[in-house]
Formats: sequence, C-alpha cells, structure tokens
Amino acid sequence: MKNHKVSRRALIKSSVFGLMTVSIPSIVYARGATQMKDPMLFHRYPSIDDELVAEVVGASHFDLEKVKEMVSKRPELARATWDWAFGDWETAIGAASHTGRRDIADFLISKGARPDIFTFAMYGNYEAVKYMIEEMPGIQSLPGPHGISLLQHVKAGLRSKELTEKQKSNSNKLISYLEKLGGADIQEPHIEMSDAEKEKYLGDYKYGEGETDGFSVKLNMRKMISLGKLGKFGGALFQKSPNVFSYNGVSSVEISFEVVEDKVLSLTVTEPNLQLKAIKVI
Repeated sequence: MKNHKVSRRALIKSSVFGLMTVSIPSIVYARGATQMKDPMLFHRYPSIDDELVAEVVGASHFDLEKVKEMVSKRPELARATWDWAFGDWETAIGAASHTGRRDIADFLISKGARPDIFTFAMYGNYEAVKYMIEEMPGIQSLPGPHGISLLQHVKAGLRSKELTEKQKSNSNKLISYLEKLGGADIQEPHIEMSDAEKEKYLGDYKYGEGETDGFSVKLNMRKMISLGKLGKFGGALFQKSPNVFSYNGVSSVEISFEVVEDKVLSLTVTEPNLQLKAIKVI
C-alpha cells in the first residue's frame, strides 16, 4: 500500500514535469513570436487594411469585375465601411445603392452585405420602404452617404438599362409615394456659385511637412468644388455663407477660406475639438 502511494506521487510528479517540458518551449516560442513584427503588417492588424476597405467601397460605385475579384477572395469585404472624411461613412452596398448599380448590390448581398432602406429604395421595393417608413415615421428624411436623399436613391435605380417593366413600375410607384409623403428629398442648403467663383478655390493646401499633410480642392463630377486628401478627390463643399462651407452634409464640420482681394490664401477646417489651418500652395 505504501509503495502504491509512492508510485502515485512519483507518477503525479513525473506528469507535472512532463507537462512543463512540453509547455515551456511553447511559452518561450510564443513570447519570441510576439517580439517579431512584420513591417508589411497593417498597423491595426488583425483589422483589414484600410487600403483594401477604401478600394472595395470605391469600386462598388461602378466596377463590378473589381468588386467580384476582391470580394470573392475575401467575402468579409462585402460588408466593408469607409469614412471618406469627417464621418462621411459609406458601405460597399451603400455605394452601389446611390449609383443605381443593381448588379453590384446583388453580388454584394450574395456575399453577405446588409441591405438597408437606401438599398431597398434603389431596387424600387415599394412595400419594404413603405413598411419601414410607417413603422418609423420621418425616416424618409434621413440622408444616405454623401448626404444623398432617399428619393434620389430610387431615381438612381431607374438608370439601369436592363429593367423589366415591373421593376420600372415599382420604382415609379415608390417615387410617387415619397413625393406625396414629403421630406424624402431634402437637399443640403447652399449658395450657388458661377464657374469663375469656383475657380479661385481650386488648388492644393498644406498644413504640415509630410507628403500627405494637406488637402486638394477640385471640381467633382457634379461640377461642385470638393475637398479631399492631397492629390485626391473628396466630398462636395456646400457654401453656407460667403467663403464658408459645409462638407457633404456633415453638420459638425465647417470649411472656411481666407480670401483677400478675391484671392484665396488658406482654408481652415473647424470641427469639434479641432481647428486646422492649411496654406494654399498651388
């Protein structure tokens, strides 16, 4: 009996040391691994790289083949969401919805994208949109990405060249409903400008020494001035008062330009807890 107890103690002891022998190298290896940093890893890894997110959301406006290539390889990108600037958030399916790209929206949904009221509006789904508005009155006034209204999403869906007569009828029925209801096409108030007035704002503005520390003001496809990162296009600017603008319907941000003798010298971005001045360099 005594020998049996000793044997058990020996067995337990040997088992503990056996576990330690197996575990210790693994712990050492894990510690060593945490000290290694691949310079190619995204700085927020394991989050998906911002460049991929921006690329798929951008492509979802117009490029079905590019979207298929990216999302087929990584289906999670079907739910990608990108902040273009100052909180102008847009999903991949949101991009397809306000550009009327039913084909891109169809593909994204097949890969797990989450349709919302703007997507149903683009499809001309009268019953779904009407039900959501009746359940939550006033929702028709909420703007979509870039401040684009619900009614404009319906009209965008009618731009497709391969619509059936039933699809056209449903979209037109939804348009009539929203127009009668009211509040579904609220536009960002702004002061119109002539082409000559817009010209003076165009150019590059720098606020730091870094290569990307600045903004570019350009004309977008709608011939409105827009603000983006240096060298890139961005969101539309809506003039609220002389030389003072809002950004794409973002209520908490103001862009003001310093103008002397009709020449623009700088711009200042004012948002909660931040004021940033950029000097015009071009």
